[in-house]
Amino acid sequence: MAEALAKSPPADVRWDLARTDHPDAPTEETAAALLHLVVRDPDPETVGRSLAGAAVELALASYPGFHVLAPPGKAAPYGVFEAAYVDQGAVDQVAVLHDGRRVPVPPAHDTAVLDDVPEPPLPEPLPPGPTTRAPLGLIAGARSGDKGGNANVGVWVRTDDAWRWLARELTADRFQQLIPECRQLKLTRHPLPNLRALNFVVDGILGDGVASQARFDPQAKALGEWLRSRHLDIPEILL
Repeated sequence: MAEALAKSPPADVRWDLARTDHPDAPTEETAAALLHLVVRDPDPETVGRSLAGAAVELALASYPGFHVLAPPGKAAPYGVFEAAYVDQGAVDQVAVLHDGRRVPVPPAHDTAVLDDVPEPPLPEPLPPGPTTRAPLGLIAGARSGDKGGNANVGVWVRTDDAWRWLARELTADRFQQLIPECRQLKLTRHPLPNLRALNFVVDGILGDGVASQARFDPQAKALGEWLRSRHLDIPEILL
């Protein structure tokens, strides 16, 4: 396959092998693994049917049981979403009232420069005590989603004691240990003590964004649940 790509190498090539196969599987689907190939290039011919055909022909000639989920086809365009500032005067702002009237809202003449907000102090730690290795989701909720190529992950707990533990345990370093895909990426943690919550922003984990569809979970909707499924040493008084 590398030789086939060398003739006209795409600008970007990514292989992912998802080991969904299980030993002595009772169904054909659970006996199979999924090999995902994503190629991108400004020239659709470089990543179109010729590339897909080469991949399929080589695999069919080499791997018993190989099959594809869809027939080889033409390249498909995708968009790239990037966050950027837009002058407030470039967007018409309108207030729609309950009676259907639309009232134009002129841009503000004076705006304040946002200052850096100091990070709130950490709560007092819980006293030492026995712990149990268990999923984070037993005591914490989470929601996640995409912002262009970045992902937001919010994590919260219900009690003050759980917050005392979460705020000190789920650091940026711990988050990167639990979610290895973001270990080489910029990660920002925002504590929200009044909500007993933490918000994490992972820069670049979604590549060029949801439209590129290069990731198993392109909108990061399941990223929070993956985090909740990871095991930590949780104090037994919280369980």
